Amino acid sequence: MKTTVTTTITLFLCAVLYAQNTHNLDFETLKNETAKGWTTFGTGDYEVSFDTSIVQNGNISGAIASTGSNTQFKALAYTIPADFGGKKIKLSGYLKTENVTNGWAGLWLRVDPEISFDNMRSRNIDGTNDWKKYEIELKLGNKAKQIVFGGILSGTGKIWVDNLEITIDGKPIDQAPEKELDKVQQDQEFDKGSNITFVNLDDQYIENLDLLGRVWGFLKYYHPEIAKGKVNWDYELFRVLPKYQKAQNTAERDAVLIAWIDRLGAVEICEKCKDVSTDAFLKPDLKWIASSSISKNLSDKLQYIQQNRNQGDHYYISMMPSVGNPEFKNENAYSDMRYPDAGFRLLSVYRYWNMINYFFPNKHLTDKDWDSCLEEYIPKFINAKDELEYELVALQMIADINDTHANLWGGNDKIQEQRGDFFAPVHVRFIENQLVVDDFFDEEIRKTTGLEIGDVITHINGKSINALVEDMNPFYPASNQPTRLRDISFDMLRSTKNSLELKVNRQEKPMNVTLDLFNKSNFSGYYRWYPKRTERSFKKISNDIGYVTLQNITVEDISLLKEEFKDTKGIIVDIRNYPSTFVPFKLGNYLNSNRSDFVKFTQGSVNQPGEFLHREGHKVGLQRGWTYKGQKVIILVNELSQSQAEYTAMAFRAGDRTTIIGSTTAGADGNVSSIVLPGGLSTMISGIGVQYPDGNETQRVGIVPDVEVKPTIVGITEGRDELMEKALELINQNISKTETIKD
Repeated sequence: MKTTVTTTITLFLCAVLYAQNTHNLDFETLKNETAKGWTTFGTGDYEVSFDTSIVQNGNISGAIASTGSNTQFKALAYTIPADFGGKKIKLSGYLKTENVTNGWAGLWLRVDPEISFDNMRSRNIDGTNDWKKYEIELKLGNKAKQIVFGGILSGTGKIWVDNLEITIDGKPIDQAPEKELDKVQQDQEFDKGSNITFVNLDDQYIENLDLLGRVWGFLKYYHPEIAKGKVNWDYELFRVLPKYQKAQNTAERDAVLIAWIDRLGAVEICEKCKDVSTDAFLKPDLKWIASSSISKNLSDKLQYIQQNRNQGDHYYISMMPSVGNPEFKNENAYSDMRYPDAGFRLLSVYRYWNMINYFFPNKHLTDKDWDSCLEEYIPKFINAKDELEYELVALQMIADINDTHANLWGGNDKIQEQRGDFFAPVHVRFIENQLVVDDFFDEEIRKTTGLEIGDVITHINGKSINALVEDMNPFYPASNQPTRLRDISFDMLRSTKNSLELKVNRQEKPMNVTLDLFNKSNFSGYYRWYPKRTERSFKKISNDIGYVTLQNITVEDISLLKEEFKDTKGIIVDIRNYPSTFVPFKLGNYLNSNRSDFVKFTQGSVNQPGEFLHREGHKVGLQRGWTYKGQKVIILVNELSQSQAEYTAMAFRAGDRTTIIGSTTAGADGNVSSIVLPGGLSTMISGIGVQYPDGNETQRVGIVPDVEVKPTIVGITEGRDELMEKALELINQNISKTETIKD
């Protein structure tokens, strides 16, 4: 999942201005007490200044300092156009820090649109440090449009930034090579619009557009000439559509498609092409090619291309090295078209449907038959009358793949505007199928809300919670309903107005509450699923029991907790969060008593689009003995456990003394792949299939606990953690049994 900082930087990039030709990377040129060309963004209590007393070079440095309790992050930003070529871009510069705590300091660099990004968070720069040079190097590529960079402070303290430099392939920026445009980029005929309109979307016409979308996507991923990057396949759609629309019958329609294919050139016999593997977990679904609804000539031509398809490198698709999830390359987001015209909206549905059809490893697990979704969404995309409707229909289609990783992560400005900028200082959660207050974000504001922990909200502005959930369900992508409710709850008390009228039950006593709302930056500690933790990640609950949360664990913590927990009888590992560090093996080897398989994967294919094969998984556990000598390891999970958290729970489950307790997890495991759509929309998918060694799926199912324990309204009201109580009970049972045997 993306971090708050990463998401905010992504949204910010749409608004920043290009810098001047003369770059002010050392802050030396001031205008109205602000360094020329520099802007700031971020949330929280911070002050940005330009210091003349503490510098690394020249007379001025940039500085960011926390000034209050609301410490999220603040960044200095500078933008330059990517009007040069090159393979690698490097940002170098100097940082000085003072008392940085509960966060980190760093330089940051982003190549836009969504090409590469680094904010140095993983380097964990904190505390007090004198001037030191740091570097970030990222891939550049010909698709880059702008470069944005600067310094960032997350948490408390102060940083100084100075003497920044950008180099391209090791040379100063003024010596960077010219940008080389490939054949696809040179084709600019439809940069200003598709010139496509649609009039009568009757059943036959939609059926024709459905066929065109299938042929367009099939050729995109199978035809060797398109794979070579010789054709702007987006724009070829707009070239064929006018003739295609004029076809009076299916014979004329198919003739247009045949002529279109012929113009791409002859396809040579493929000696390397293999049949679909008999062991394939998923096979390409190409039944439509042999359908009686298309002519034999068209069917034969498509089948020939399938048999002699592209092999190896492909302009539009590759598989990530070592991981194996798809990388959708050279896709133009057309970000300057906030509301794309009808042709580009049709392109959007074609692009997304085919990406899912050929490269989504969990297509077989969707509630809807994905094969029918193309015909369903063609008229919805075409008829979207404005930017909001376009975003909403895209979000609905994304939701239909039933993947918690999938959402509109960018380009959803109108949806966010519709949901509102006012938030409640109250955290709510669905417990026992009811919307329950379980925390407050600000203790001072808490006194004025009229709400208490354990209150059940039954109506918002006169509408029942059940009715609101029914309305919101289609627009909250998730693998399962508990996770969808998790995400819906975040927006339940959100509005375009600054207050809500609530009906509340407090210990079954009904009451009315007017709840004031605020911009979320107005109160500290705002979080989506769980509060920020600043204390050490592990502790002893008693002499016999250790506790560790993965929410803020560090690599250094692992050796320390091994020493501290060596004489305990049980360990509780809390993964009701997103792990701050990747620990399935470092911690899993310590917890697991034997070396064993815990996962296997399915992976798609560039050479046979639509085919998914199993590939080797991973083992966990020490080969000789085990480090932890206690009797019980308890893992806590719930709907907050997602992706890396679920993968980690799988690794820990391999231990023969491990028990997982809790409730349904998010059901979205596996590395993610990014997708961009016209209008600057960005989304993701779970890019590989993740299964247990026996083949049982984790997608949508999540990590099924050995002992199901869910919080109750009574428990929330009393301030109890019922999962922790159950974990302690299970460990203490083991301890008591052992002591009895010894006696």
